[in-house]
Amino acid sequence: MIELRQASLEILASTDVQIKVSRVFELFDDYQQGCVRLNTTAVLNSQNLDLPGRPIKPGLIPPLQVPKRKMDSVEGRAALLHSLAHIEFNAINLALDAIWRFSDMPKQYYEDWLRVAKEETYHFTLINDHIQLLGFTYGDFLAHNSLWEMVERTQDAAIARMALVPRTMEARGLDAVPMIRDRFKQVKEEGAVKILEIILRDEIGHVAIGNHWFNFLCTKNRLSPISTYRELAKKYSAPKLRGPFNMEARKQAGFTAEELSELGT
Repeated sequence: MIELRQASLEILASTDVQIKVSRVFELFDDYQQGCVRLNTTAVLNSQNLDLPGRPIKPGLIPPLQVPKRKMDSVEGRAALLHSLAHIEFNAINLALDAIWRFSDMPKQYYEDWLRVAKEETYHFTLINDHIQLLGFTYGDFLAHNSLWEMVERTQDAAIARMALVPRTMEARGLDAVPMIRDRFKQVKEEGAVKILEIILRDEIGHVAIGNHWFNFLCTKNRLSPISTYRELAKKYSAPKLRGPFNMEARKQAGFTAEELSELGT
């Protein structure tokens, strides 16, 4: 019987997009059917693996060098969707990394991140299928790697990972997705609009998972969530958040009134 965290590490190392996608779906289904065991205490070794496994394309460049995506052409709309597909692909990897890397967490932690991996894989598939309808595919445009860079920075501590990836980097999607959705509404790209609504709904749940486990670790270690977040953001050089903020979505994702008042300060 395969083990969940070891399998997650192996899938993370895969460089083939379609193999990674199919194996995440299979792992989720097999776990639900009781065909996968979970060892929460094992300390796994990734020393001989190049993580994360990624295809040759897309080429990666600094965020500010990524070309602007205009909505007045099919290629421009495909490029914008491609940027979202790349975020979802990285989100698959970060969920898998959260599973294998951090030991001694409750069983529910690993099950939560397995569900996130499955849902991010679903999002990636939806977007890439739509891009292909427009005549392109994942890898056809340049992309940046800022999300994964924060994953790498926080590999030494689960509390830092929960604070600065789902609660910071991914939470920015709660602010951005509605605006992107509205741009596609304006050009009557209804298929893209529906996909973005699915993503927004699910991402609220993903950020909520990050909030839950960050607060769990704060409680366990008798730490203040507010001051601890500030300290971690400074220590790991997290980007300063700038509005406008989707306060309602952030509230649904579990941010407290005090945390919401801190935004932008």
